[in-house]
Amino acid sequence: MATIYDFSETEMNGDKIDFNDYKGKVVLIVNTASKCGLAPQLEGIEALYKKYHEQGLEVLGLPSNQFHQELGSDEETSEYCQMHYGVTFPMTKQVKVNGDDEDALFTYLKETAGHGRIKWNFTKFLIGRDGQMIERFAPTTKPEKFESDIVSALEDK
Repeated sequence: MATIYDFSETEMNGDKIDFNDYKGKVVLIVNTASKCGLAPQLEGIEALYKKYHEQGLEVLGLPSNQFHQELGSDEETSEYCQMHYGVTFPMTKQVKVNGDDEDALFTYLKETAGHGRIKWNFTKFLIGRDGQMIERFAPTTKPEKFESDIVSALEDK
């Protein structure tokens, strides 16, 4: 059976993200979309990243245009997220979160969380230091609502 550490992604700048580098860290994975009405959540996610990164929180944004709310290129997405929301956490090249050609990471996350299909942008997955799924949060769940879950996960050593 796969673990979260069996995956890799590609950052917008082309650098490889090896999930083995996240061993011992708490990881928040989010499917994002720049033009989504929920995109202002990026500010709250960035705030959590800045507040808890030194304690072991990693955040990874995976843009998807499956709901037709992402910009045309990775460069446009990167610039937009930095300019409008101050995003500094890593963001990958665009991925598919559902369907036959969905990203393998999302297949794994959905199977592990047991909730099936991604229904909208900003579905969030919290992974503990041990690589195990802690929680899947709905698109409308604002970052401040699960800050205590992040703190608890960071305290588990």
